[in-house]
Parts: sequence; structure tokens; C-alpha cells
Amino acid sequence: MTTSSPMEIRMEKTDKIHWNRIVAVGATEHADTQRNALNEPDVPFPPAGPTAQNLAAVCHQGQGRPRYTASFFPSSGASHFRRRGNAINRLESWYGLCCRGQSHQVLCCVQQAWKQALSQFCVEEYSTMTLPYECCEDRGDARWTCFNSELPNPNYSPTPGYTAPQVPEEPGFTFNGNAC
Repeated sequence: MTTSSPMEIRMEKTDKIHWNRIVAVGATEHADTQRNALNEPDVPFPPAGPTAQNLAAVCHQGQGRPRYTASFFPSSGASHFRRRGNAINRLESWYGLCCRGQSHQVLCCVQQAWKQALSQFCVEEYSTMTLPYECCEDRGDARWTCFNSELPNPNYSPTPGYTAPQVPEEPGFTFNGNAC
């Protein structure tokens, strides 16, 4: 494939449902303008499980990671992308709550937020007439292992030049400090 600009174009597998997207390497497009090869919204999914290695990025680079407002999505269709975007927004909101908490429990808190956000995503997936996201079919540790594989952003790196819009805090997260 040739282009009129000097950036490299490549095809890549983006998730377990095997959607392909065109990735412009070195491009400065913001997350709110990216589309895949089928002109569908590009919602990199799933989010990585929080670890001691990516915790600093989870807590300190959140404003550099995409949020998905209603205007990002087409007015009809793409409901599975919308559910993914809502899960990311919910997760980022809950990460913010955890990262403002007591430092010795932050990792445990963000791990609980990750599991609760993805559990809620799966409930939403099963409430539709479409096939659920593959990892939602698993239970227990198998679900978390599935969600934590083939990750588009395992290190929670920010998107260069992007600043997340203000989105309302998502209710519903319950941190259990006794489970740490």
C-alpha cells in the first residue's frame, strides 16, 4: 500500500474478535478521530490489568489516554464499540478514585476497579442481541487471563498530543480494602 505522506501504514489485529485496522505509525491523529479500515470507531480494547509495573502510568498519565464521548460514535450502529468506550471511561474514572486513595492500597484498588469495570462490561454485553465479547464467555481467573491478553496498550502509555476531555465520574465502584 502506498500513501502520499511519509508515514508507514500497516494492518494489525486489534482484539479477539479479529477486527483489522489501519495504523498510521508516527501519525498525530487524536483518539477522537481514529477509525479502523471499515471506518468504524477505533476503541483499543481490552485495557491491561494493572500491575506494579504499569501502576505509575495508570495513575499519572490518565489524562493522556482516550475517553469516548457520545460524539465519538456514529449516531447508529457500532453498539459494541460504544460499550467498549463506556467500559474504558468507567475504568478511567474509577482509576482516578483509586489513585487519590491511600498509597499502600492503590494497586489493590485499581485491580479491583479493572475487574469490576470489565465485569460490568460483560453484563452489558449479555444484555444485547449480539454475540458477547469473547472473554465474557469465560469465568473466574480464565476471564481475567483472557482480558489480559492481546493488549493494545499494556503499559497504559498516553497518546502523544492528546488530552482527555472532562467526563463525569462513573458511579458504582466499591473498593474492598479487606480483600487486599
